[in-house]
Amino acid sequence: MSALHRLAQTIESRKGADPETSWTAKLLSKGPEKCAEKFGEEAVEAIIEAVKGDREKLVGEAADALYHLLVMLAARDVTLDDVENELDRREGRSGIDEKASRK
Repeated sequence: MSALHRLAQTIESRKGADPETSWTAKLLSKGPEKCAEKFGEEAVEAIIEAVKGDREKLVGEAADALYHLLVMLAARDVTLDDVENELDRREGRSGIDEKASRK
């Protein structure tokens, strides 16, 4: 099992946890909108480090962004498996064709 799957399972298990004892539970208790806002903040921080070219900081910010993406998905009951299934559906298809099919 990958680190992302283990993390997704941990996040799922924190849904009913005490927000005073779990950062994930605290984020989830604030609702999907706050989780989305926090993901956005972390994504921007990753972008900044990508532009600066600091590889070590980018790795850390990317990890933060992935964690917060998974929390945001969990807040809307979307699983990592759901996302992987969508990626599987798109596999082998041109990104240009896939994007055009959404219009």
